[in-house]
Amino acid sequence: MTYTQPASFTTRPTLEGTFGMTASTHWLATASAQAVLERGGNAFDAAVASAFVLHVVEPHLNGPGGDMTGVFATAANPSEPIVLMGQGPAPAAATREHYLSEGLELVPGSGALAAAVPAAVDAWFLLLRDHGTWELGDVLHFAIGYARNGHPIVGRVGATISAVADLFNEHWPTSAALWMPEGKAPAAGEMIKNEAYAAVLDRLVAAGAPDATREERIDAARREWSEGFVAQAAVAFTAQPHRHSSGTDHAGVMSLEDFAGCQATYEPATTFEFRGHTIAKTGAWGQGPALLQTLAILAGYDDEHLDPSTALGAHTILEAQKLAIADREAYYGDADVPLDYLLSEEYSAQRRALITDRASAEFRPGTVPGREPFIPPLRTEYTAPALAGVGAMAG
Repeated sequence: MTYTQPASFTTRPTLEGTFGMTASTHWLATASAQAVLERGGNAFDAAVASAFVLHVVEPHLNGPGGDMTGVFATAANPSEPIVLMGQGPAPAAATREHYLSEGLELVPGSGALAAAVPAAVDAWFLLLRDHGTWELGDVLHFAIGYARNGHPIVGRVGATISAVADLFNEHWPTSAALWMPEGKAPAAGEMIKNEAYAAVLDRLVAAGAPDATREERIDAARREWSEGFVAQAAVAFTAQPHRHSSGTDHAGVMSLEDFAGCQATYEPATTFEFRGHTIAKTGAWGQGPALLQTLAILAGYDDEHLDPSTALGAHTILEAQKLAIADREAYYGDADVPLDYLLSEEYSAQRRALITDRASAEFRPGTVPGREPFIPPLRTEYTAPALAGVGAMAG
């Protein structure tokens, strides 16, 4: 394979400022965050406001039914990065035995049986409670406005809706009613509303008593989410059999107890010192430490090997990433993971020695004393037992 030198010109400008800086994947979320800063809110107020606007304007990328993890440090304690853990667990009844009893050898890619307990909203509320300064209603004002009054949809949203239009029409009529109100996917620039979500956010804001403290009002909204009308509606809706990406219909198994037992938490970040910088990631319950392992391997090279705009740099970085990701597959998970050893110089030197001037196509997890690496099975094709003879799912 030949190497293509990247162009030096880029359309991405260098952004600078003296008051504050915000960035997101959608201009309305960015503008909302900047407005918070300019009206006296702090960075956490701005981040939460932006996050909920993204729920409205980029529903194909994230939403209230998802999860989130955040890594941050505060001005009061900048040397100790913190992880905000808003990754929900699988429902208690989402067992191997249940999926096999449903005729499924793999977890479907979509549908209620694919879903973890949603923790994103609780995580954002927790962050706002502990580190923000604004009232919940003021922070959610932007998202509520765009949801109720509408916003011009971006083309990528319309394309995503179009790709699942048949599924919505045949199996998800409530989604079709929301996203295809005229029977077709909206085109770029069309105004679209999500008045149901605006009403949900209004009810969460109203959950707090006027005479309570700011923190108590936010906690009331968290309880309404995890124990009140949101949890009740979600559990009831997903309990009805519906089409999954397997091409078969199944009921979800998420319960009210799953919702009530899922709360966002904080934990110390996993860190690695690289070229005078502290890089912070989640623990090994996520894939974040794979980047730290990559850096630990690359730490033994000179700068010439670390320039991704050169063939040598791209090769070295990619080979280090392959080794780190192999370890991710073999050792990461919820159980005790030997991160201290995986990030040690001794182990990193062993991994570094495997990098030659030729790219490797092998899966090469390392050897950790006292541990047996998990070697994931490789499927090249799959037909669900319940789909034998049925054919591929339309759409």
